[in-house]
Parts: sequence; C-alpha cells; structure tokens
Amino acid sequence: MKLNKLKQYKFSFLFLLLGCSIAISCKKGYEAEPLEQLSDDYVWDTQDSLGANALRYLAHVYSFVPEGYSRVNGDYLDAATDDAVSSQTTPASVTLVAQGGGYDQFNSFESYGFTRFYQGIRAASVFMANIDKVPIKIPNANKNWKAEARFLRAYYYFELVKRYGGVPLMGDKIYNITDDVQLPRSTFDQCITYIVSECDAVKEDLRVDPVDIANLGRVTKGAALALKARALLYAASPLYNHTANDSGLPSGSDAQLKAAGYNDFDANRWKLAADAARDIITYGKFSLAVGYNNVFLQQLSNEIIFARNANSNTSVENTNGPVGFSGNVQGNGRTSPTQEFVDAFLTINGKPISEDVVSATNPSGYDANNPYNNRDPRFKLSVIYNGAQWIKTTIQTFDGGVSKPGGALQQTYTSYYLRKFMGNFENAEYASVYHNFPLFRYAEVYLNLAEAKNEFLGSPDAEVYNAIVELRKRAGIIKGAGTYGYGLKDNMTKDEMRTVIRNERRIELSFEEHRFWDIRRWRIGQQVLANNLHGLRILRSNAGVLTTTGIEVLKTNFGDTKRYLYPIPFSELSRNSKLVQNPGW
Repeated sequence: MKLNKLKQYKFSFLFLLLGCSIAISCKKGYEAEPLEQLSDDYVWDTQDSLGANALRYLAHVYSFVPEGYSRVNGDYLDAATDDAVSSQTTPASVTLVAQGGGYDQFNSFESYGFTRFYQGIRAASVFMANIDKVPIKIPNANKNWKAEARFLRAYYYFELVKRYGGVPLMGDKIYNITDDVQLPRSTFDQCITYIVSECDAVKEDLRVDPVDIANLGRVTKGAALALKARALLYAASPLYNHTANDSGLPSGSDAQLKAAGYNDFDANRWKLAADAARDIITYGKFSLAVGYNNVFLQQLSNEIIFARNANSNTSVENTNGPVGFSGNVQGNGRTSPTQEFVDAFLTINGKPISEDVVSATNPSGYDANNPYNNRDPRFKLSVIYNGAQWIKTTIQTFDGGVSKPGGALQQTYTSYYLRKFMGNFENAEYASVYHNFPLFRYAEVYLNLAEAKNEFLGSPDAEVYNAIVELRKRAGIIKGAGTYGYGLKDNMTKDEMRTVIRNERRIELSFEEHRFWDIRRWRIGQQVLANNLHGLRILRSNAGVLTTTGIEVLKTNFGDTKRYLYPIPFSELSRNSKLVQNPGW
C-alpha cells in the first residue's frame, strides 16, 4: 500500500504538519516505496525525535477502519436489510444478500473480511513491537500511540468476530508471508474475553476525552470503553446466548458450534454488558448533541466517541441526493428507504402509527391522508419524501415527477430518498460539510444499556426507561402523560420494552451499520426478510390529484440459518488445515 493511499485517513492538522516536515527534510524516497517494503531502521528511526515515520505507520494501522458511507460497492450496508434497497439499475451485492445469497465461502459481497482485518491486526502488532525504538520527545506519545494500535487490533478482532464467530487469536506474534501458519480457531468466548481484556488494558494509556481538533479521529479512552460494551452486548445476544439444544440453529459438529459461538444461555452476560455501558455514562465525558442531524456534520461533537473522519465535501449528497437537479446539486439517488423503514418511525407522541391515529380528540396522531405530518422529527431528518422541501425545491417522487422521471436513470424505487447524513442547506445549492461516519456514539450507549438491563431484569426499571427518554427528548418527541412520558407506557413488561428498544435502535442508529448486525445477533433475520420490501407508487392526475398505492420493490429471503454468520473463506481453509468451517457452510 503506497503512502498516498495511507493519507486517506485524516488524523489531524498536526499529522499533516508532520507529513510536510518529512517531505521537506527527508531524501530517503519514502513516497516511492510501498510501506511494507521499507526497512525497519527507516520506519523506526532511532534519531527521529518527532516520530514522524512511526506516525505514518500508525496511519497505516488506522487505514483498515471501515469507511461506512456507501462502502459496500457503492451502497450502504443497511440496503441489505429491511430499511432500504439499492437503487442501482443492475443487481447490487447488497440486493443479493437481502435475497438470501450474494456470498459463500468462495465469494464475499464486501471487501472487509478475513484478509483485510488480519492485515490490520498484523500492522498493529508490528507497530507495538517497534515503537519503543523511536525516541519520541512528544509527551506521552509512545504510550498513547502504542495504546491506539493495541485498541485498533482489538477492534479489528471484533469486526472479524461479528462476521465469523471465533477466529484465530495471534497474540503479539508477527507472522511473515513465508510462514506456514497453522492455527485453530479460538472459540467465540475466548475472542470476546480477549477483546474485553485488551480494552481494559489500554484504556488508561489512551487520551482522555474530549480531544482537541489536532487529535480528531484518534482513539481515546471512551473508544475502549465503547468497544468493550458493544462486544459484551453481542456476546449476550440470542445468537450466542441461548437455551441448550436450540432447534433454530444450524447443525454442525461440536467443534463448529463452539468455534462459532453457539453457547448455552448465561443471564449474567446481560449484566456484564449493562455494567460496561453504564461505565461510559459514569465516565462523564459525553453527552447527546443538540439537534439529531448535527451529530453527523460537526467536526467536534460530545456525542461522537470514535468516528472515521473525512474532509469537508458533498460526496454523500451527490451519491444519495434526489435526482432532477443540475450542477453540484445533482444527486444519484443511490439509496431508496423502504416503506417498512418509514412506518417504523413513531408519531410525535412517541407511539407507533398503528396505536396513535388522528381524531378530533387526538389532533397530533397519525393521519393516513397526511402520513408525514406529526411524526417523530427524526423522520424528516432521515427520509426525503414526495412533497418534502429540499434545496428550496418541492420534491416530486410521483411517476413522471422531476425526482422520479422514469427511464434508465438511477432513481428511487420506493418514492423515498435517504436524507440522513446530509447537510442542513439553506441555499439552493450544496455546500461542503464534514461527513464523519460514527463508529461509536453516545446514543448507542443508552440503547446498549437499556437492552442489556431489560434482558437481565424481569421487567424494566427506571434506568431502562430513562435511557429511552433521553433519546426521545433530544429527538423532539412530545412528553405527554405517564410517569416517564414520551410515549412510554407505565409498568411495561420485558417483552414490551424489548419491542420499544429494538425499534428505537432501528430509528436512532439507522444507516450506521447496526441494523444488519442487529437482526443477526437477535436471530430475527428470517422473520424480518420473509415478507418482502415495499415502497409507494404515486400517480398524479391531470388535475393534480395524487393517488398512492403500496408496491412491492424487492422479494427478500434471509436464507438458511447458516447465514447468521459468514462462512470462513475457502482460501483461508485451504491455507490453514486447522481452521474449522462455520456450521451449515
């Protein structure tokens, strides 16, 4: 990987300054050589008191962090769920996944997998093994940087585990390309224990939150706490934490099942997950941002715990904005939110649309004739619909409308466009904004705590209720009646609260790569993708009257239960005879 590729991950202004100083002062031909081919004494320069070359290598370690925005061959990962379909005019890889295929042990539908994350793991281990050779005079640099690499290694392991279950743990050993690596899979439990222990080990050596603009995008203590909480939440979830002899799981040998993580139920896992989420709240360094959409557009936000940062641009708008515009306002409409996603949004009263119908005594309820009024304010910040205002224009997604003209042009399939992550534009054109893709944010912490504690307890307590209240309050839901308000009934059962939490998670964290994994760890993929996905067909008469009809836009099928985990790639099995394939593959 060449250096200019490594620079795609923007650390900070300080990082750019260091890079410029190297370019001016060094004559070793650094940019002409791939990083992995540079000699150790060059990268780990014993006379480099600023650690400039080592910092570049650390940028390489960061470069394996998933990018997020439209990263799956141009689509959001959520377009492989019930929340959206790809508007691509030819079958997209995410479409094939939603139809129960798209990948097997010979082919992957995304570029992030075994090879990429193990490359990141190896790079992190190389950095950790060598950074102390560099006499860096920047205070705490060696400690902070090594801890960053160690966290990233644990994070890459988690990315592997959520895809494959248990994977080989390499420890600190650094294997070379010529080594015959024959390692068995560690069990899922062993991997989770390792990830959690690594987070605990590095948290005090990382920067304390919040960081300044110069260190924006760097790993902090908050990130270590957040990864630990998420890993424990996944470990407690039904995919990995279930009753013995569960008939809903794929069949396989004992070795396969153990490696994959199909374990017997342990209620204490939920408690551990709740405690870890609460630790982040107790840490006291984060808060919910004022304004839902601002979370994704501001460089510095007390809600963002760790993000993949990007330069200010209009790439998200141009990729997903509505068609029918010109110049820099032209969108390519790549993502079509589904009617299922739209219907998941609550009313302004915090209730499902089926339970809060408009009437003379309830004027703020759901009105099927005006379905986008009186809705959870997050809806209009997430979805562009027919009649919505966008760039000082009224959007037309009726057949033949400016934003749904028909023909071969890529455009919405559902009558909806994705609004989330786009700028708050007051003028009739796009302006460059920061698009920082959140990998961990504080809103998730509330949801993790609520889910874990609700599952651990026999019924939800005040802490569970209040976690949901905080999110709905920030969203702009009306408080209403009841002990807690915001649409939450008093004395809810565990099952009722579970439904609330899962829907809240779907809305709040939409298109942040949670839904895809949530329907797997909850083991509801077969139900969620069993009913096909829908949108609207809107016709306008010559008199301007609109007629709306629900239409099916994609036939979905989650497939066999084996698809709750990815298969171990055949290329890895052929190289390592000790690897065991996942059940069912």
